[in-house]
Amino acid sequence: MFETLCLSFAFVFGLAVRQVGLPPLVGFLLAGFAIHAAGPPLGLPDYASPVLDHVAHFGVLLLLFGVGLKLRLGQLAQPQVLTGALVQSAVTTAVLSLGLTLFLALDGRTALLLGVVLSFSSTVFSAKVLEARRDIRAFYGRTAIGILIVQDIIALAVLAIFSGQTPSPWAIPLLAALPLLRPVLHWLLDISGHDELLVLVGMLLSLVLGGAVFDAVGLGSEIGALAMGILLSTHPRAKELSDALWSLKELFLVGFFLQIGMSGLPGPGDLLIAVLLVLLLPLKGALFFALLLMSRLRARTAFLAAVNLTSYSEFSLIVAAGVLPDWLVPLALTVSLSFLFAAQLDRLSQRLFQRIEPWLGRFEPRRVHRDELPTDLGTASVLILGMGRTGTAAYDRLDGGPARIVGIDADTYRVAGHVAAGRNVLFADVEDAGFWRGLRMAAVECVILAMDSVEAKESAARALRQKGFSGPIVSHALYEDHVQRLRSAGATHIYQTMTQAGIGLADQASRAVEAGRKDVSVVQSRSG
Repeated sequence: MFETLCLSFAFVFGLAVRQVGLPPLVGFLLAGFAIHAAGPPLGLPDYASPVLDHVAHFGVLLLLFGVGLKLRLGQLAQPQVLTGALVQSAVTTAVLSLGLTLFLALDGRTALLLGVVLSFSSTVFSAKVLEARRDIRAFYGRTAIGILIVQDIIALAVLAIFSGQTPSPWAIPLLAALPLLRPVLHWLLDISGHDELLVLVGMLLSLVLGGAVFDAVGLGSEIGALAMGILLSTHPRAKELSDALWSLKELFLVGFFLQIGMSGLPGPGDLLIAVLLVLLLPLKGALFFALLLMSRLRARTAFLAAVNLTSYSEFSLIVAAGVLPDWLVPLALTVSLSFLFAAQLDRLSQRLFQRIEPWLGRFEPRRVHRDELPTDLGTASVLILGMGRTGTAAYDRLDGGPARIVGIDADTYRVAGHVAAGRNVLFADVEDAGFWRGLRMAAVECVILAMDSVEAKESAARALRQKGFSGPIVSHALYEDHVQRLRSAGATHIYQTMTQAGIGLADQASRAVEAGRKDVSVVQSRSG
């Protein structure tokens, strides 16, 4: 009964906030607070049930497993990742712990721990936003995720040190055996098929082998789920596995956001502390922005990554439950309010950057990161934006003809794979206005939009027309309402994916029937 009411509250509040342009997760947080407040009058417990606790934990593990599936270990060793994570954590910890000691008269240990946990940003919130926008493989998305993972490792180390827990003697053998496990895990994925066994193998690896086993040896279930995902990230079916787990992960994460809201109703003092800490979030984002600029990232990349990291982490609640129980309620409120703030900021990030870009551009380094150099398309006559399955199929179909083709994608690892396969593919983020200003495409006669996101296609089509391109812009669309949006943005030829697939099947069937009739006619004429 309790879980049924939780789902009902989550749906009503999630639907309500979506109507005003907020992401549903904000509604789930509000639903948690509402359940806590309405619990006694309705005869409900004012705390999360064990079932909801498990569901919330499974959602976090599945999310981190999905992040690992799209991650490469080389991302964590990038200078911008290490600088952004380590320097930001050190500076924020020092400033906040000093401020808490002076203004709240806290003892040194408590102030230091609060400074540490408040320096972290939310992995769950950031990864969910990036996945929803399909930007988790974009350069700014990979930078943000890399920083978050380094922060999570620091959080687990802090929890182990201050709680007195240490990894068991089995932890080192387990870590040493991980590279040897990769072929076994790849084999399991190979033989699991494409149906329910694929979902089960994903849950087995993330919740059991990654979650329970790593937790049993004192390494943390979150790190275990992430590690299992990384081991499978090079498998050709990693994306298929991630897609198969998507709906299940989304459902379980509802429990996570409900759980945060149900952690307790704050008093006036808790509310004051939470509001003051949320007011400091812009300074946290500004520090991330400055550090990423120092790593030679362009202004737009640094800004979007900093916006994505402008929140407080759910890991602060995990640490607080273990070593700061008296601070659990104010920290829960702080994290919840930070999600509300971050959701609004993320929703407005593109428009906000366009408005302040002339000012932010003054801080941009002269020498930018090698992954963000301007693009010259040379003599290419066909430009394909987005080199996933659809873009690759279009490239291969046109390859060998009279047209010279060039593809562009925002995932550097995907670009490297295409280059290794002999395709002419360049790295760039098509939603970056700076990319279009630096783009030289004098010989281009036709553009194909093959990105996943309809927003990215709209942005690219408008940018092409604003740049003066007058040739055909060809795109595919999943839904009928997307067709009009793309036409309004400047696309000239739009094909609904499922409709065209049906037409193709009908054409194949007609040709097969016609060929069969001819064969029958030939046989009959010979027998006659």
